Amino acid sequence: MYAVCKLSRFMDKPTKQHMLAAKKILRYLKGTQKYGILYKRQEEGDCLLGYTDSDYAGDLDDRRSTSGYTFFLAGGAISWSSKKQPVVTLSTTEAEFVAASFCAAQCVWLRRIVAQMGWLDCVEGTTRIMCDNSSAIKLSKNPVMHGRSKHIDVRFHFLRELARNGTIELEHCGTKEQVADIMTKPLKLDTFQLLRSILGMVNGAELGIED
Repeated sequence: MYAVCKLSRFMDKPTKQHMLAAKKILRYLKGTQKYGILYKRQEEGDCLLGYTDSDYAGDLDDRRSTSGYTFFLAGGAISWSSKKQPVVTLSTTEAEFVAASFCAAQCVWLRRIVAQMGWLDCVEGTTRIMCDNSSAIKLSKNPVMHGRSKHIDVRFHFLRELARNGTIELEHCGTKEQVADIMTKPLKLDTFQLLRSILGMVNGAELGIED
């Protein structure tokens, strides 16, 4: 997802380097045709869970950051995104806060869809969203930190309102447990394969699943 997001930024005037990168993506897709997300039967306590992350000023041309999120239900990823942020952020905290705001907006929509499907237990109460930036978590809960956030666009403070009314809650997770990393930055092969498996991706051939 991250590679496609990154490559799509050069669709206007692609170079030979971009065409080579596109071929690498196609080769990866061809080699993983039998991979898919394995979902498990709903169990008691199975709730909607989100992960949000961002890189900071990752685009060297305009210094904008990339937002990424992933939502899990029934043992696999059900929603994910990798997208360049529409504004230039001034710190890692601000970049994470903006990313968490986009994630929270998606969370509201998913809660509504899951409830309409009849899985009310999965969205009962507060939905947890995991974030590896402590300052962004504090910023979502503490309006006293006005000096560090007064310049942030009003639309991103939607996150604070959701946190205040109990719809979502940002919780801290370690960097190594941050599944949304796969949506925001290039990773080493072993880390990529680990996070891919956490997303619920499995090789159907190994499970005896035919096309």
